[in-house]
Amino acid sequence: MAKGTPQSLFGQRLKEARLHANIPQDRLGVHIGLDEAVASARISRYETGVHEPAFDTAVRLAEVLNVPAAYFYCEDDDMANLVLAWDSLNDGERKAVWQTIDAQISKRSES
Repeated sequence: MAKGTPQSLFGQRLKEARLHANIPQDRLGVHIGLDEAVASARISRYETGVHEPAFDTAVRLAEVLNVPAAYFYCEDDDMANLVLAWDSLNDGERKAVWQTIDAQISKRSES
């Protein structure tokens, strides 16, 4: 995660997802239902941490950017990457990953 640009965790993750999706601020704002006249400024305020959107707006942003809303709120990069990876798995793959995690937790508990 780049340091020093956006002031908030949410803003930083939003900017990363937007840039990865190659969507300009104004288009992203319009895609979530903002008026074109304010769309770029509003997204910029979210990214810089001046404002944080309501959760329903975060969900709309996540849908447009094709990331889970939880991604915006992850406290560290490893967790953020895990959330993105989990979202990309199908049900069978998730079950297999969960079984591996569960086995690791059980082994640690037994020690």
